Parts: sequence; C-alpha cells; structure tokens
Amino acid sequence: MRNLVRSTPVRMAVTSALVGLSAFLAPSAEANSVVSTVPAVGAVLSQAPNAVSVTAATALLPDGNSLTVTDPNGLKVDDGSLTIADTTAVVGLTPLNVTGIYTVAYTLLSATDAPVTGSYTFLFNAPASITSPSAGPIPTVSSPAIPKKSTGSSSASITVFVFLGIATIVALFLLWYARMIWIQARKARQRHKHERGGK
Repeated sequence: MRNLVRSTPVRMAVTSALVGLSAFLAPSAEANSVVSTVPAVGAVLSQAPNAVSVTAATALLPDGNSLTVTDPNGLKVDDGSLTIADTTAVVGLTPLNVTGIYTVAYTLLSATDAPVTGSYTFLFNAPASITSPSAGPIPTVSSPAIPKKSTGSSSASITVFVFLGIATIVALFLLWYARMIWIQARKARQRHKHERGGK
C-alpha cells in the first residue's frame, strides 16, 4: 500500500510534466499569421498597383475579414471589393495619384485560430503630372487682322453698286433725251426761220 501511495503522486507528476512538455514542443501548425503581402511591407513603388493582397498561414473564413488601404492624407483608396481565395485576401484600389506612404490595415479570420489584426505601409511615388499651361498667362502670337466680310456690308455694297448703275443709266438717258429735245428744237427753229424767209 505504501509503495502504491508513494508511486501515485510521482506518476501524476510525471504524467503532468509529459503532457505540458508535449504541448510545449508540439508545432504550432494551426497558429495563423501573415506570411506575405503584395505590395511587400515597406515597398517603394513608382507604378501604382491596382490591388493589395495579404496572405495568411491558414485558410480564411469567407466572411468577416477586412482589408482597407488609405493614402498619405488618411483617405480611403480601396474600392471595397474584398475577395477571399483560400489563404489570401485581396482588395481592389482606385487610381493612386498622391505621392507618400500608404497604409494597409487588415483583420483576417480563420476557423482554427484567433483573428490576425495588423497593418503595414508602402511608399508610392506618383509620376510627375503634366501641368496645364492654363495656370499662367498664355503668350499669344498676334496675326494680321483679316477683315471679315459680313453679310450686311456685302449687301450694302451691292445696293450701292445697283444705285450707281441706275443713276448712271438715268443720267445717260437724261443726256440723250436732252440732246434729242435740243436737236428737235434746233430743227424747229430752222424750219420756222426758213418758213419766215420764204414769205
């Protein structure tokens, strides 16, 4: 009985130690964590990405995950189209046009482990924008002014020419008529003088 009593606590202690040691030494295959990101953590980009992805160590639940991207001013630049593909969460981006540090924040849910929450940043150097010359005064090259013929002035010119033509015709007619009258009057005088001389 003494041996049994003495051996029971020893066996219990050994068993507890073995269980604790096995739990400590067991690989944490089920522990979830982030294994890769696109863009990479701290990446420096000169070309704007069209999406951001975060890949975890274990498969993600189809719902409840979140992945957001904000620009250097804290404005949201992801389009909200979050897609889950096995261990990877992907969200689309709107066109990036601000140079600076962008922040990616994520919450990933796994069926086998606690949620993984975190954030990381990447730097985007926006290409130099083409400035519009309308910002300053625009130098203009003056060209010789070409008078435009308006419809009104053309009509007026035609009217003047018509009146001049009519006036010329009337003047010629009056001259011809006056000459005819003068000739007839001269003939009448000569005839009258001739008749008087005959008497």
